[in-house]
Amino acid sequence: MEESLLAKDREEKPEKLITWISWSQEVKRIGYIAGPVIPVLSSQFFLQIISIMMVGHLDELSLAGTALAMSIATVTGYSFLVGMASGLETLCGQAYGAKQYKKLGMLTYTAIFSLIFVCVPLSLVWIYMEKILVFIGQDPLISHEAGRFTTWLVPSLFGFAFLQPLIRYYQMQSLVIPMLMSSSTTLILDIPLCWALVFKSGLNSVGAALAIDICIWANVIVLALYMTHSTTCEKTRAPISMDLFRGIGEFLRFAVPSAVMMCLEWWSFELLILASGLLPNPQLETSVLSVCLNTLSTLYTIPYGIGAAASTRISNELGAGNPDAARVAVVASMSLAVLETTVISTTLFFCRRLYGYIFSNENEVIDYVAVMAPLVCVSVILDGLQGVLTGIARGCGWQHIGAYINLGAYYLCGIPVAGILSFWVKMRGKGLWIGIQFGCFVQTVLLSIITCRINWKQKAIDARRRLFEEQFAVENGLV
Repeated sequence: MEESLLAKDREEKPEKLITWISWSQEVKRIGYIAGPVIPVLSSQFFLQIISIMMVGHLDELSLAGTALAMSIATVTGYSFLVGMASGLETLCGQAYGAKQYKKLGMLTYTAIFSLIFVCVPLSLVWIYMEKILVFIGQDPLISHEAGRFTTWLVPSLFGFAFLQPLIRYYQMQSLVIPMLMSSSTTLILDIPLCWALVFKSGLNSVGAALAIDICIWANVIVLALYMTHSTTCEKTRAPISMDLFRGIGEFLRFAVPSAVMMCLEWWSFELLILASGLLPNPQLETSVLSVCLNTLSTLYTIPYGIGAAASTRISNELGAGNPDAARVAVVASMSLAVLETTVISTTLFFCRRLYGYIFSNENEVIDYVAVMAPLVCVSVILDGLQGVLTGIARGCGWQHIGAYINLGAYYLCGIPVAGILSFWVKMRGKGLWIGIQFGCFVQTVLLSIITCRINWKQKAIDARRRLFEEQFAVENGLV
């Protein structure tokens, strides 16, 4: 069986031209997946945004501490888990395309177990965050606020370890409605819950952290119950067995490069917040850059959703041995990326004097946000394109190449330029932002070049070989 499948994959067939019909059909498929996935991903960011918005109306110190805490939580926790879970977009997507349905469920269990194990040392970092921030030179008052917040966030870290693999489990099957309903419900719950815990319970800023904990775990419970009881998930629902542990090596081969690729990018942006604390007037700089970064992170869920849909379609088609369909998915997803970045950046530019009021009542913060807004618009364009390109990378399984690209783009180009512009040229917060966006530009160019040079036939052959060679080994007791 394995030999016949691989022989079929090796048949020399000319590449099909991309027609208007094939392109439009693929746009619809990607839109069907991305449409619900975008609000699902957005809801996770909105939990953070709502917390910052609520706390921002307490005082400037609470805003700076909470914003720093959320940035640190992303750098030292959430980014690891999201990145590692993204390895499932290659493994589960290709397994589903090859109709190895039980393997998809077992890989989900493997990912959950692996991520919980990772959470243990990460939680210790969060608990001692105040001491770490003071040690690296951050303002003691802001560090105290941030340390209290991250300590209260620890339960959400373990919830995230369950949530991210479950999201990939549904995403790779294009089962987007359960995710949409669950995320929407928890987001609606978070607004009154966060308000009550921040303003009425006496917990003040840490009440926002508790609200995030509750909402993430509520999301996990709903998705887990649907997975275990719904007939829709019956064919991919696998019993928990020792196979969970056998798949750890395979999962880590894709999860670690995925985490490195994503974390290198996320960390570079979060370094803006840490660097802003070293500037004159750190409370203002930290607050404004946090507002800009959280705005960008929220808007990034749109291209990330399109990228997730592209990853799903590409991995499914490569697993099924359809390289031409995977190539069409790339063109369709990039077309949507160009349209999305045009609309969002234009809208944000014309609203640049208004959106600062969402986060703060301080006129100084609002005016500074308006000055930074044109730079944020440029960031929206670059992030929109690279967000879809990284989704393509995950679908193809070349996360390791993406990791090298991100290392060079941000840490050899972006961060040095940011430091020069901010501290030497005295551009302060604007210099930090411009430097990191230079790194994003380099990343986008390199990812575009690699994507244009992909051999889709070979990618399909490689995916099929890995899937069926492993199946053959398992069936014959070789692993």
